[in-house]
Amino acid sequence: MEDLTGKVAFVTGAASGIGLALAQGFAKEGAKVVLADIEADALKKAEGDLLASGAEVVAVQCDVSDPASVAAAADRSIEAFGKVHILCNNAGVAPAGEIDQTTPDDWKWCLGVNLMGAVHGIQSFVPKIKEQGEGGHVVNTASIAGLMALPTLGIYTATKYAVVGISETLRAELAPAGIGVSVLCPSFVKTRLHEGHRNRPAELGASPEEPNEFMAQMLAVATEPSVIAERVIRGIKRGDFYILPHTDVKAGVEARANEILAAFDLD
Repeated sequence: MEDLTGKVAFVTGAASGIGLALAQGFAKEGAKVVLADIEADALKKAEGDLLASGAEVVAVQCDVSDPASVAAAADRSIEAFGKVHILCNNAGVAPAGEIDQTTPDDWKWCLGVNLMGAVHGIQSFVPKIKEQGEGGHVVNTASIAGLMALPTLGIYTATKYAVVGISETLRAELAPAGIGVSVLCPSFVKTRLHEGHRNRPAELGASPEEPNEFMAQMLAVATEPSVIAERVIRGIKRGDFYILPHTDVKAGVEARANEILAAFDLD
């Protein structure tokens, strides 16, 4: 998909961070954008700012953990622009804590947003993209934590490994339809990921660590979201599958891969 002019992109987690940067990047490329986020006030501001810049955008409040909410957002996207070509399953949360100290509700929250959010997006949008017969692209935001495990982020890591796995499967399934797939695996990006507890459903209680101070410190000096968005847009145009914007973590991924390969030779 070399030219994004006139294409329609749907982005979750679009009111801040990587999601907002993606929306801004798509708009600069001449695409129309549907902004989806659970935070109503932040979503309204993002929509207003993009409209003021001359972009063609609509906003829809959406809880990605709720399949009905995502399905309604898909219908609203078609209603607004007639088609959708690019799906970005980007919304995410990162509850912290050692695995044996986490609770079933911690898992329910993170799995619902990070993993099932991507699944719901795929199930609601991919059939529509197929029916259009114009090709398209799916971007699933995973993390470097989807390629190497990070202590105290066990739930997050589990969801991101899963997102990488379903992305690899989806790539093979959608290739015959001319629909590309990318999985984004960044390291630390300057976002509000460490404040994800602000959107945690009240019935699921408090996060195990609220907020995650270590992550807050790392994110404060991390890569700007706009840099990640630029890399994603290049990846869509080139048809990249793995989008790995942080070379400083390459050694960790390589060490894990080498340990796996070496294990095949053990008696």
